[in-house]
This record gives sequence, structure tokens and C-alpha cells, in this order.
Amino acid sequence: MNHPALDIVILAAGKGTRMRSELPKVLHPLAGRPLVSHVIRTAREMDARRICVVYGFGGDAVPQALAGEKLTFALQAEQHGTGHAVQQALPHLDKDGVTLVLYGDVPLTRADTLRPLIAAAQSGNLGLLTMVLADPAGYGRIVREHGRVVKIVEHKDATEAERGIREVNTGILAAPSARLADWLGRLGNHNAQGEYYLTDIIAMAVADGIDVLASHPNDEWEVLGVNSKAQLAELERIHQRNLARELLDHGVTLADPARIDVRGELVCGRDVGIDVGCVFEGRVELGDNVAIGPYCVLRDVRVAAGTKIEAFSHLVGADIGEDSSIGPYSRLRPGARLAREVHVGNFVEIKNSVVKEGAKMNHLSYIGDAEVGAKTNIGAGTITCNYDGANKHKTVIGDNAFIGSNSALVAPVSIGDNATIGAGSVIVKDAPAGELSLSRARQLTIAGWKRPAKKLRREE
Repeated sequence: MNHPALDIVILAAGKGTRMRSELPKVLHPLAGRPLVSHVIRTAREMDARRICVVYGFGGDAVPQALAGEKLTFALQAEQHGTGHAVQQALPHLDKDGVTLVLYGDVPLTRADTLRPLIAAAQSGNLGLLTMVLADPAGYGRIVREHGRVVKIVEHKDATEAERGIREVNTGILAAPSARLADWLGRLGNHNAQGEYYLTDIIAMAVADGIDVLASHPNDEWEVLGVNSKAQLAELERIHQRNLARELLDHGVTLADPARIDVRGELVCGRDVGIDVGCVFEGRVELGDNVAIGPYCVLRDVRVAAGTKIEAFSHLVGADIGEDSSIGPYSRLRPGARLAREVHVGNFVEIKNSVVKEGAKMNHLSYIGDAEVGAKTNIGAGTITCNYDGANKHKTVIGDNAFIGSNSALVAPVSIGDNATIGAGSVIVKDAPAGELSLSRARQLTIAGWKRPAKKLRREE
């Protein structure tokens, strides 16, 4: 059976006055992505014909932030309520299809929760998502007669008896598009807010003999919206708790599930361990038996099996081979490509460099725009001088080389296989394979030299 095509409308035009920000509310980040991006991600699971985002406050900020998402946008230049907002999307909807209405500031609704609403609309009914709350203050109340939904009354317009109802409207609904357009065209604004309420279409549907089929989410957090920074922070913790539970269910060991932040996509193999305070951004892949020490930050990183990342390391855009050891206090920048069994120690920075199997740089070094050969040892304090003030240049170090401590390799320069660089050298020319190269000034002792003494301040 062919179901009517599905269009999804996401309302994202509000300012969010209580956010106290010039940034449109739906662009505030949750887990590293704008609130509305979470809604769009869920919408894509619905196999919709079109996703239309209604924007308003902030001008083109919302369309610009979502550029490349293959969305349709409708401008609500003046905000006159949710019904008015959906009206702006009507020209983009298939009149023979069904429409699901979502909210850009309600980011955690699950796809499985929305499917019953869509099914109701595809059967010619109106699907409505409701929730029973212990404290329903501020929400529109679901009014039923003989168990059937007959209307929704906004909190400010509700009688004392109606305010005692605990079943509330979440605002999320699905309806046949042609009927939705008809109902929206008949909306009035005779209410306490002087706005066109989308919720008023419920009574219209009942009057037209359309069944209103209410369904409920499994968890209250699915329908929680964001109206303030405090609510955003609360939702962040809820979301991170849910992500931590998913990781635990997949066998990841978390030292403390309350102290991990996933701000993107974290993919873990078997027997992965993550200590406290770690932040994962972008796409991070952790292979089998990877261990992440406390307070590490990983962004767009791949870590192969058996590797250990020690505490306080910061990794961005790096690819790390098997059975390597990184940190503590290491920094790997974009373009760092490490082979297996590489050792990178404390206060070592690597950028745009290939480090081959078994190489070691354990202390206080900078390796940039370089190639480091297999089993090469980089002594403490060594740097590749890759920037001449205008252009970057490459350093090539062969296999099994030994670079003495506190050396400066001035690129472009090559160090041959099995070469040794004496400690404290400034290397400006290629160093041949298998030889010792060094560059030092002659050490002198100046007899009778006296260290300057601090001048005493004269008493005034």
C-alpha cells in the first residue's frame, strides 16, 4: 500500500527572549550541534519528501547555519503564534500528502515516538503527541470527553478546572495536509496572547468528524523544550546521560558516566575504557582495547586498537596507529598520521606530519610538516623549524635516526637513515646517512668573570 507523501515542518522562528542572546534560540548548541540540527536529524529518519524550516528572528542566521542540509526554508517575518508559523510553510507542502509539525527547540524526540502520529495522519486522522506531567503548569491542557480528545486549552486561557488536567499538549502533531491548510485558514486570534494557536485546529478537527489520536513518548525528556540557558544546561546533562548509557550498553567502560561529553559521533570497539572528564567532538573512532585517560579532548580522531591516550592530551584531526602511546599532555594537530607502536610523550606537539612505526619522541618536542622514519628517536627539546615567516617547509628524517636533545632542524632539510645529530645542534644542511652531524660553538671559560650584582635602591 502506498502511503501519502510526508512533509515535515520545523518551527524555528522564535527569538527565545529568556536565552538573553542575539543568537536565534534554535542555534544554541546541544552536544556540540545546534538544537535544530538534532530535530533535522530525527526528521531525516522519517523518509520525508521535504523538510521545511520556518525561520524568523535573526534574519538569515538560521538558513546560513544550515546551508548544505538540503532543506526548504519559509520566512515568518513577524511572529504571530505557532498557527501563523505553519501557515508560512503551506506553499511548500504537498496538498495530497501529510504534514508532521516539529519544533526546533525540542531536540530529543525519538523517531519511534513520531511514527504513530504519521500513521494516524496517513489514515486520515490527526495524530497528536501528549504527555502526562506531575506539574502541568504553563502547558496547554488536553480536554477529553468520554475519553476522546475534543480540544486543547492554553494555560493562560484555561479555567481553574481545566488547569487541574495533567495531560498536556507537546505541540507535536501530524495531519493530512489539505485538511491542515483548511484549518489554518480558519484560525482566529481571540485569546489572551492575541496569537494564532496551532492547537485550535484540534477542536476544528473534532467538529469535522476527524478522530484525534493521542500517543505518548516513553520518556518525559523527549518533549522537553529549551527556553532558557538553565533549561539548555539541564537538557545537555539529560542527553549526555543517555549517550553514556548507550556506550555502557555497547560494552564501553566509563569511569564515571556523569563525567563524559560526546559532542558529535563516538564509535567504540570492544573493551574500550574512558576515564573522567573526556570530551569527544566531531567523529571519533576508538578501536578495540583503546584506553583514554582523564581529561582528554579528541576531535575528528581515529585511534587504532591497543593504543593508550594518557591524561590531558589534546588531539584534533589525527590518525593514530595500533599499540601506540600518547601523552600525558600531548598535542596532536590536524594532519598528524602516526603508524603503529609510536610513542609520543609529555608536551610533544605534532602537526601535519607522518610518523612511522616504532618512532619515539617522549619529551618537549615540536614536529611540524615532517616525515619521521621508523624506530627514530627524537630527543627532548627538539624542534623542526618549518616556517620561514612566509612559507612552510618540510623536514625528512630517515629510519633509525637519533636526534640529540635540544636540536633545531631548519627546514627544508633531510636527515639520512641511521644518522645521529649531536645534542644542541642547529642543522641547516642535509645530514648524511649513518654519520654523526653536529653544529656547536666552541665552549669557552672566561676566567675572572663576575656575575652582575643587583643595584641597591638608594634610601630617600
